[in-house]
Amino acid sequence: MSTETQTDQQFDPYAAPTDEAVEGTVYTASGADWDAIVAAQAERGDERLVVNMGPQHPSTHGVLRLILELEGESVVEARCGIGYLHTGIEKNMEVRTFTQGVTFCTRMDYLTPFYQEAAYVLSVERLLGIEADIPERANILRVLMMELNRISSHLVCIATGGMEIGALTVMTIGFRDREKILDVFEAVTGLRMNNAYFRPGGVAVDVDDHGMDQIADTIAWLEQRLPEYAAFCNENPIFIGRLGGVGKLDLASCMALGITGPMLRSADFGWDLRKSQPYCGYETYEFDVPTWDTADAYGRFRVRQEEMWQSLRIVKQAFERLKATAGQPVMVDDPKIAWPAQLSLGNDGLGNSPEHIKHIMGESMEALIHHFKLVTEGFRVPPGQAYVPIESPKGEMGAHVVSDGGTRPWRAHFRDPSFNNLQAVPAVCEGSMVSDVVVAVASIDPVMGGVDR
Repeated sequence: MSTETQTDQQFDPYAAPTDEAVEGTVYTASGADWDAIVAAQAERGDERLVVNMGPQHPSTHGVLRLILELEGESVVEARCGIGYLHTGIEKNMEVRTFTQGVTFCTRMDYLTPFYQEAAYVLSVERLLGIEADIPERANILRVLMMELNRISSHLVCIATGGMEIGALTVMTIGFRDREKILDVFEAVTGLRMNNAYFRPGGVAVDVDDHGMDQIADTIAWLEQRLPEYAAFCNENPIFIGRLGGVGKLDLASCMALGITGPMLRSADFGWDLRKSQPYCGYETYEFDVPTWDTADAYGRFRVRQEEMWQSLRIVKQAFERLKATAGQPVMVDDPKIAWPAQLSLGNDGLGNSPEHIKHIMGESMEALIHHFKLVTEGFRVPPGQAYVPIESPKGEMGAHVVSDGGTRPWRAHFRDPSFNNLQAVPAVCEGSMVSDVVVAVASIDPVMGGVDR
């Protein structure tokens, strides 16, 4: 950009000035106002058609706005417009305690709540220096819930992607099987979504006999039902024709754009943080990292399909470990961190146990004061910063948590894989047909709650 041009625009401290000439039209990442886009198109005077796809289009997986420039039915340029689902979650976490922050970050990517919770609490635990003190049963429960969540997230991706190309049966069975997993979440945590189950130091509550029965039933159900996706799709010539060769993004492009997850593994690179940088005891589980070599939408489907089987393999191992560790603690033995202190549920599953209420309300004034201060003020975290990445269903999910020594995060920032993976939209869409944009975006599997947060 020339010096003369730069003076007319807002100075960008991250873009070093250069004397090299810029060829072509330069667009902002925000997508710009629609009137401005139309006016710019009119000034060019060419035959291109500008199409505003979204933010309410049914195949943009939320409120993603795509601005497409077309020549006939071919996509010449594609741009993303984001921000339509901005919730201020990260900012809100700065005025809540470290434990209350879980309630906010679980709502970011609403299809993968346990992964936001895990990345956040692991970062807080690193700041507290208690990573080695997390009870084994708590880590088993974390792994179990995350892997069930991986299956449910992939089911939604496959179901909605199938629906958009007319495979309605794939959609119906995908949501059917996801319901079984949500029943497990409800039995264990009390909620189907936005669970706030992972807490700094462990998990909120232990799983009871009803939850164990629900897990066993769901494992048997998935073993019976998962083969249907291969039967419907793998060798279906129409399915292969719609996905094969669409949305191609080779390994070099994935690396350049910071793409992770199934998109990267579909380019035949088996990078998985559960193997390369294990956490929560993943190094003790037996599972494989599926890859594919086509680097297209079909390859991403096959990777996700096989990952569901590998996740079920991990779930079965975790379930056996839960049976072997029955009765063991699920929270660190530190009353200054464990919140609420020694919490257990009553027979109705809705509140504190009568024993806990009796203790804090009738037996010990000190216990009541401690409980009140811990819940309202929270615990202090030593000054510092930590970033712990984990492998979410969509790629690397990381939480950068900064503490100033108080009871609330000074800053909590998330590396959401949907946000990074959306950088690939121009690469996978430009040069293709309009109908292939739907397939290409679906293969990225973005969730706008995680993008905008």
